[in-house]
Amino acid sequence: MAPARIERPSFVERSERDADQRLIALVRDRDRHAFEELYRKYQTRLARFVGNLIRHPQIVEEVLDDTLMVVWERAADFKGESKLSTWIFAIAYRKAMKAIRRYDAPIEDHEAENRASHEASPEDTFGQARLHRLLRDAMNELSPDHRGVVELTYFQDLSYREIAEIMNCPVDTVKTRMFYARRQLKLRLDGELPDWI
Repeated sequence: MAPARIERPSFVERSERDADQRLIALVRDRDRHAFEELYRKYQTRLARFVGNLIRHPQIVEEVLDDTLMVVWERAADFKGESKLSTWIFAIAYRKAMKAIRRYDAPIEDHEAENRASHEASPEDTFGQARLHRLLRDAMNELSPDHRGVVELTYFQDLSYREIAEIMNCPVDTVKTRMFYARRQLKLRLDGELPDWI
């Protein structure tokens, strides 16, 4: 029997983790500049994640601000047992789930219909917009937990272990949710995006 392989983080992962450790230590000490840097670093990723989870454009900013307020107020609670991004995404996930329970009326994202790349040809733009719309519509039909797993896996590039920490559930539950989400997306997309799924 071969010995278990120990996975070591790459140099980039170590430097990123070290930078995050320094940043959260400064935030713990109430350094507002460090908090602003942390906000800038995570704002776009968190806004996309929260927006894809809750589908209520008018409250995404509220959930994002609530999440980062918890980071500011509870920075001392981060013990470094996971990546800082995992801890922050877990807070965002819980805040988004609370928002979903508060605001459960469906709201359409009309803005997404008009988004287009400035560099793409008209044909590429049309094709990308069509695929984006198909995927968005299919994901809208998934539960928030299933959308969350897809978002964290494909768009945030997190491992199942990290997703399990964020969603506060076992890794097997994450795998089951991903299996179900992929199956539902395949059915809904009916061959439109077979390579993605």
